[in-house]
Amino acid sequence: MAFPKGLKSLALAVMLAVGVNATPALAQGKVDEAHKAQVQQAAEDAAKVLNEAEKSKIPDAVVPQDPQNIWDLDLSTGGRVRIQLRPDVAPGHVARIKELTRQGFYNGLKFHRVIEGFMAQGGDPKGDGTGGSTLPDLKAEFNMLPHLRGTVSMARAASEDSANSQFFIVLLPRMQLDKKYTVFGRVIEGMQYVDAIPRGEPPANPATIVQASIESDGKAPPAMLAPPPAVPPTLPATPATLPPRKR
Repeated sequence: MAFPKGLKSLALAVMLAVGVNATPALAQGKVDEAHKAQVQQAAEDAAKVLNEAEKSKIPDAVVPQDPQNIWDLDLSTGGRVRIQLRPDVAPGHVARIKELTRQGFYNGLKFHRVIEGFMAQGGDPKGDGTGGSTLPDLKAEFNMLPHLRGTVSMARAASEDSANSQFFIVLLPRMQLDKKYTVFGRVIEGMQYVDAIPRGEPPANPATIVQASIESDGKAPPAMLAPPPAVPPTLPATPATLPPRKR
């Protein structure tokens, strides 16, 4: 990521100003070229340091898939959703997800708040948005990962350090959430099963997490809901079932 030209110019201007003011006045018509070069080099070095510091804050957009950091959610909507966890930017939140998952905490929980064009939220044992685990709330780990389609982020209350067990999966980009909620992963497979989660606050017939697991633990998907029964062939309509004809 290139350092913003405006900020670099500002840094250069500040360094030049400091250098000129700190130097005794020279004889008229003479220019201390060596001093100017020294100040300019110092400004460029400062800009380089700032640029590298800014780069270090930006996480990789994509990381190698590691079974130890893939969260599998087997949904009642018919299949497995694979989520790439990001311990590089949210280590505390990823550790919490793994701990609760291995406890079986998420198994059977509903998606209790699902808003069209926004997100699907789950992870509440009460099913009404007010619950959480018995573990302490987490300290925020806001980071540079954006809230894009498929982003998995931690839900929280008004306090920045109130995330616990609830999470949400973004259906469409919502950049206004960036750096206000902790992003800890992103869907890499099975987004169609997220799209199929019934909408509502709460939904009339909520989808559930049949099983949550960490991929390295090797749990196979459970038997999904049985397919709907075959529709019997349509019988010819009898006179009693025909719609009335307009005379």
